[in-house]
Amino acid sequence: MSLPNPFPEMWADEWGEDRFGLWMALRYKDTKQMFRWIAPGKFLMGSPDTEPGRFKERETRHEVTLTQGYWLADSACTQALWRAVTGGNPSRFQDNDDNPVERVSWDDAQAFIAKLNSLVPGLHARLPTEAEWEYACRAGTSTPFSFGGNITPEQVNYNGEYPYADGKKGQYRGKTVPVKSLPPNPWGLYEMHGNVWEWCQDWFVGEYGTEPQVDPQGPSTGADRVLRGGSWDYYGRYVRSAYRNRLEPGHRSSSFGFRLALGQTGSGQSAAPRPPGQPQAERRGGQG
Repeated sequence: MSLPNPFPEMWADEWGEDRFGLWMALRYKDTKQMFRWIAPGKFLMGSPDTEPGRFKERETRHEVTLTQGYWLADSACTQALWRAVTGGNPSRFQDNDDNPVERVSWDDAQAFIAKLNSLVPGLHARLPTEAEWEYACRAGTSTPFSFGGNITPEQVNYNGEYPYADGKKGQYRGKTVPVKSLPPNPWGLYEMHGNVWEWCQDWFVGEYGTEPQVDPQGPSTGADRVLRGGSWDYYGRYVRSAYRNRLEPGHRSSSFGFRLALGQTGSGQSAAPRPPGQPQAERRGGQG
């Protein structure tokens, strides 16, 4: 497998390779967040005309090429990590620290990311672009879900009273579940469908167009930011890989969370792996 440069990153406390590919882990205070390496590639973004439940005005299918690989958190940001960084917890469902943090706006996520980056030098955390998000959600699939043509509540936390297409009714939990408590997609990413909507970096654009795109970043201005993935209280139709939601960046809801991505270092240099567990004194001070 081709290694990202540099590998491992300076912020990584653990790293390795498993059946899903390369991973690195950040430890901050008593929390841990794993990241998966998402290699560059090409995919069809949006949905085909034949996909049940599609919104044709928002899901025009088109080819997207991502020329840069990136690290993506294998789960939504947890309440534990949010509390470790900010000292608080805005969430509605606080029965488990491993639940995704929610009731956070796009603006709140940006403030969290800025603080985390100030605490962990070299991290360069950010939100994924919409294209990066869908590419990772699909994980090489072209079906409505990374699990195939339909889903069950055993795979996805959504409102099972309103199944997708001709699916059977199932459990409606009425709340979030802890991250990594449901099966991962083929690239080792958890709860890309359902649980909480995930903010993306982009301003919302209504229709993509059909022309191929390379490393799309979305429009330079707008009124609403993009949310992806659906949530615990939405119907099966809305947790498809292609579905796109939009809201103003200051909006908060108990179904809104986010997932961290990591920007490019731009160094172009390879790094020799550091032995696992070797301390990083340059950023350990003051973490507690």
